[in-house]
Amino acid sequence: MTWTAPEVTRTPGSLVADERETLTGYLNWFRSTLLQKCAGLTGEQLAERTVPPSNLSLLGLVRHMAKVERTWFRQRFAGQDLEPMYDPAKGKDADFEDLDPATAAEDHARLIEEIRLAGEAVAGASLDDTFTHNGAVFSLRLVHVHMIGEYARHLGHADLVRERLDGVTGD
Repeated sequence: MTWTAPEVTRTPGSLVADERETLTGYLNWFRSTLLQKCAGLTGEQLAERTVPPSNLSLLGLVRHMAKVERTWFRQRFAGQDLEPMYDPAKGKDADFEDLDPATAAEDHARLIEEIRLAGEAVAGASLDDTFTHNGAVFSLRLVHVHMIGEYARHLGHADLVRERLDGVTGD
């Protein structure tokens, strides 16, 4: 049986919430939008690179965002000592380049799990809480803003990849 990415319901965040709920709601909307871009596609379709010579694929974007979620929320903010998600010997772009359509379900589930674990890592923390990375001090607020920007940028890529793949467009 061929795995197909499940349908996703996006839930918009509040338009009048406090800062924390607004940032979290907006980030969650972007997270679910990436998953929605993958909905209905098989592992083979998700791994297809439709915009040559780019190495971009929807599966690569899913893998990349799982790595980014882990890096910013769990490793950098929460200071968790975690093994690399992808084999460092395969290069810094292994999330995009070392794809296997047969593991698409696991990669999809990994992103969902990293999102859940990111939420756990920041539960109870203040947006004003900070950490130092490469000599610079970052706030949790900045991490949220950075992640919203990261998803927004890659959702533009996902739109193009999906449209080239099967003609599906959408918001």
